[in-house]
Amino acid sequence: MEAQPKDPHTVIVSLRDKADTYTCDINAGKHQMVADEPVPLGGDDLGAAPYQYLKAALGSCTAMTIRMYAERKKWPVENVIVTLRHSRDANKQSAFERDIQILGELTADQRERLLDIADRCPVHKTLSHGATILSKLID
Repeated sequence: MEAQPKDPHTVIVSLRDKADTYTCDINAGKHQMVADEPVPLGGDDLGAAPYQYLKAALGSCTAMTIRMYAERKKWPVENVIVTLRHSRDANKQSAFERDIQILGELTADQRERLLDIADRCPVHKTLSHGATILSKLID
């Protein structure tokens, strides 16, 4: 087992020891998760696939951002349900479809404002503006 990093936001991903498997153990602070591919793609389907985690990151960030804004405004948001789909076109350009359902007694103007706020979630900003990924080999 690897030592826990000092930064609580660091995520450590490692393949399981078993050969010929794609199953990964994920340590995100004190939380443990599993990622895998479905059986038709050669995996064991022991966890969500990487793109499912990516969609989950976008969806959860969206719901949290909407709730935080609504709480500051004291708007009666009871729940936020985000349904996500991902596809790629012929040029391999990714597109995420995000259906947002906001439950609560809100005006049409409040709902529109919350839809605008959804685009301010940090994961949405990262995905829509791109990110630089710096990789290095370590011993």
